[in-house]
Amino acid sequence: MVHIGGARMIEVGTVLDEKIFYIDRALLKQYADASGDQNPIHQNEEFAVSVGLPNVIAHGMLTMALVGKYVSDFAGGSAKVIEYSARFIKPVIVPLGEKVDLTVSATVAEITDGKISISLSATSAGVKVLGMAKAVVRQ
Repeated sequence: MVHIGGARMIEVGTVLDEKIFYIDRALLKQYADASGDQNPIHQNEEFAVSVGLPNVIAHGMLTMALVGKYVSDFAGGSAKVIEYSARFIKPVIVPLGEKVDLTVSATVAEITDGKISISLSATSAGVKVLGMAKAVVRQ
């Protein structure tokens, strides 16, 4: 059992607090402008539907970044994040005029040699959007 983030005790099997990020079209536009990824599947519903998507979708790297923020917040800063990886399995669908959730949680999988391994869960509208998501952080 170890302390992290001050007084919190964790051990293998500890379920970490859930965090909900909200994504809307304004955030997609901000991310597109900041990243340079102006792909119309992230901003134009007509185009997104024309290529077989159900609606506009969030950038995969935006999804990864928000889950990465969850990890760095848990670790006490990005400098303590040693590894972070995931696979994209479903898109985050962002209808016009709505804020959709990206719900992130984690379970402590292993604690060894001053490192904490966590298994991550990321869903949107109850649908798993990342697979094989995991991170390793320094204590």
